[in-house]
Amino acid sequence: VFLYLLRGIAFTCIISVLGVILGLILGSLLALARTYCKKGPARILGWLSAAYIELFRNTPYLLWIFVCVVFCPCPAFFAHKMFGLTSVEMKLLFKAALALILFNSSVIAEIVRGGLNGVAKGQFEAGYAQGFNTAEVLLYIVLPQAYRNIVPTLLSQVITTIKDSSYMASLAAIELMARVKLIISKANKYNGTWLGPMNRGTIHVSDVFVLFGLAFLTYFIINFSLSLVVRRLKKKRKPA
Repeated sequence: VFLYLLRGIAFTCIISVLGVILGLILGSLLALARTYCKKGPARILGWLSAAYIELFRNTPYLLWIFVCVVFCPCPAFFAHKMFGLTSVEMKLLFKAALALILFNSSVIAEIVRGGLNGVAKGQFEAGYAQGFNTAEVLLYIVLPQAYRNIVPTLLSQVITTIKDSSYMASLAAIELMARVKLIISKANKYNGTWLGPMNRGTIHVSDVFVLFGLAFLTYFIINFSLSLVVRRLKKKRKPA
């Protein structure tokens, strides 16, 4: 049972990390388009990025999980048994992770946009004076400064992403909360209790406290550790 839950913790962390990394890449592109594509034909990209961000930010993540499950096709690569998951669970994992990336990218886009707005406009002039074009100025000068400005806020979003991964429990026994619920549904099978065929499936209070208590401690340890990092980074950024 403990190894089963450990695998759930591992999948929770993997899904969250993928959601943040891929969400950061997509969110950065959206933020750049919304911030700098305001003139000429490029403003269409700004409008599209703004519509994408507002659509996903103002709708529930759970809604997009079900949208992706129903409407999004799954690549053949994920339709196989991997990592101890069945082919059905792998498909659900792909679709749930896709929903997390799409939703997370809209939130991260606004975080990155705040970082971009905090970079002085003179950085572009300095880059042009050094012979850089616009793309090089954004890549080598503006984005590094913007990322440095948003590290504490981005880590806070990582904490939120880890907690939001529990919404996947409504799909399949992949991450931690789903596995806790599945074990509780079979509580009398693993704790040795047998109360007769009429009482099969009886859930004991001790089972609920132990399993949900373990999930509580796991989420708390991971997220509290990240929150300590956020606090330390914020203290370092304060002027002396």
